[in-house]
Amino acid sequence: MPKTKAKNSETLEQKLWKSADKLRKNIDAAEYKHILLGLIFLKYISDAFESLHQKLIAGEGEYEGADPEDKDEYKAENVFFVPPEARWSTLQAQAKLPDIGQRVDEAMEAIEQENPKLLKGILPKVYGQQKLDSASLGGLIDLIGSAKLIGETKASSEQLELDIDQNAQKLQQADILGQVYEYFLGQFALAEGKKGGQFYTPESVVRVLVEMLEPYQGRVFDPCCGSGGMFVQSEKFIAAHRGRIDDISIYGQESNETTYKLCRMNLAIRGIDGSNIKWNPEGSFLNDAHKDLKADFVIANPPFNDSDWGGELLRKDGRWRYGVPPVGNANFAWVQHFLYHLAPTGAAGFVLSNGSLSSNTGGEGEIRQALVEADLVDCIVMLPTQLFYNTGIPACLWFLSRYKNGNKNRNRQGEVLFIDASELGYMVNRRNRAFTDEDIGKIAGTYHTWKRKPSPSPSPSPSPSQREGHRGDYKDIKGFCKSATLADIQKHNFVLTPGRYVGIPEEEDDGIPFEEKMGELTAQLAAQMQEAAQLDEEIKVQLAKVGFDLEVES
Repeated sequence: MPKTKAKNSETLEQKLWKSADKLRKNIDAAEYKHILLGLIFLKYISDAFESLHQKLIAGEGEYEGADPEDKDEYKAENVFFVPPEARWSTLQAQAKLPDIGQRVDEAMEAIEQENPKLLKGILPKVYGQQKLDSASLGGLIDLIGSAKLIGETKASSEQLELDIDQNAQKLQQADILGQVYEYFLGQFALAEGKKGGQFYTPESVVRVLVEMLEPYQGRVFDPCCGSGGMFVQSEKFIAAHRGRIDDISIYGQESNETTYKLCRMNLAIRGIDGSNIKWNPEGSFLNDAHKDLKADFVIANPPFNDSDWGGELLRKDGRWRYGVPPVGNANFAWVQHFLYHLAPTGAAGFVLSNGSLSSNTGGEGEIRQALVEADLVDCIVMLPTQLFYNTGIPACLWFLSRYKNGNKNRNRQGEVLFIDASELGYMVNRRNRAFTDEDIGKIAGTYHTWKRKPSPSPSPSPSPSQREGHRGDYKDIKGFCKSATLADIQKHNFVLTPGRYVGIPEEEDDGIPFEEKMGELTAQLAAQMQEAAQLDEEIKVQLAKVGFDLEVES
C-alpha cells in the first residue's frame, strides 16, 4: 500500500468537493449537505439501475427474454428500480430548466414510492425551495453527472466520464459512495464548525474495531450510529471472510435527523436492511429506542467528552451499575449504556478520548476502577494522532468483554491487554493519518493471539491479522503490547494509559560488540574534547588582539 501521494495528486472526492463548494454560494453547509449528498445518492442508484437496464435490453445470457421495465428483475439483483422520470439521464437533460428543483423533488418522491421498504421518508426533497437557484442546481447536476462514481481516477473533473459498460461490475462492488460520503461529511462538519465525530468515523479506526471484534454472527448495535460506517464495515468483514451476511442483524440509533437519513441511504445503497435504525431527537440516553436489546457486539464512536447529554435528568438511572457518570461528561455514561445492552457473552469495542483512561473528575476514576475490578475491560488501544479529520483530541479504543473466562477463547480472567499503536500509520496528507493493512493486522493480530489458544498449525484461511504473523503464542513486546494483571493496574491507581504498561521500545541491536562500540564512542569524545580545547585557545588569542585578557588569576 502506498504511504504517500504525489503533491499534485487529487482524489475524485477532492475534485468533486472543490467544484461543488463553488456552487454553494451563501447556503449554510448544514442545508447544502441535504442537496449535495442527495444528488450523489440519486446519481449512484441511477447508474446501478442503468447498468442492469442495458443488460436487460440486450437480453443476453441469463437476461434473455427479460422485460427491462419489470421491477422484479431489479429486485432480484438488489438494484433499486428507478422510474423513467427519476433517471439521471432524464434529470440531466432538464438541468437548465427553471423548474429543475421541483423536478428533482418529484424524482426523489417517485423513487421512494417504488422502494418504500428501504427508502420511505429518507430522501431529501429540498430542491424546489429555491435555497439554491436553478442555474447553480443545474450546474451541480452537470458536475455530478460528469463524475465517475465507480473508482478513483487521475483525470481532471472536466474529463471524468461515466462508462457503464466497462464498469458495471465495479459499480455494484465498490464502496465509492461510502468514500464520497466520508469525505463530504468531514468537509461539512468542518464547515459547520460542529463535532465532526458525530457524523462518521474514519475507515482506519472502524476497520480496527471490526477486525478485533470479528462480528461474524449475531446482533450488532451502535447507539450513536452516525452515517452507518460501523455496520457497513461489519458487512464487508463478513463478505471478505466468505461468511454469510444474513447471519448478522443490525440495530442502531441516531439523534441527528440529517445524519440518520444519511445512514439509511448509506445502508440502502448496499442492500442492508436499515429498518432497525431508529431516530429520535432525545438521543439514546433520554429515549432508548432499543430498551430490550441485548447485542452480541456493540461497536460505536460516541461524541467525545459530550457535556450536553442530559445527565442531570438521569442521576438515578438503572444503567449506572458501576457509578453515576458526571453531568459534564458523557464518556462513562456511554460505557455503561454499551454494557447495559451487551448480551451475556457479548463484546464491545468503541472510541473514547484519552481522558477516559486517566481522568478522576466527577467520579470517573471510581467508575473506571469498578469496571476493572468487575473484570470487564479486555483491551485498551492507544491510537496515533491525526486519525480523526475534525478533532485534534487524542483518542483510544476500549474493548469490553463478558466472556473472559475462556468459554469462547483462552481464559484471560484478571488480565487486560494494552496496545500502544501511537507510532503506527502514515500521513495521507499534511493533516491526516491512516493505518496501512499491515498496521491493522498487527493490532488485531496481537489481540487475537492474546485471546485465543495457540494453534499448532496455521488456519487454512488466515485472517488479515493471522497473515501478519500472529499465529503462535502471545508474547509481550516492549513499547507495543503488555498483558497486565489487575494487580498491576491497581499499582497504577487504575489508570489505563497503555504507555504505563508497555514501556519504552528497546533499541534494535546493530550487532556491534559492546567493547568495539565503546571504543568508537570514547575516541569520538576524545577528538571532540581536543577540538574544543583548540577552539578555546583560538578565542583567547582573538580576544587578546582587541584588548581583552581571559587569563584567570589564581
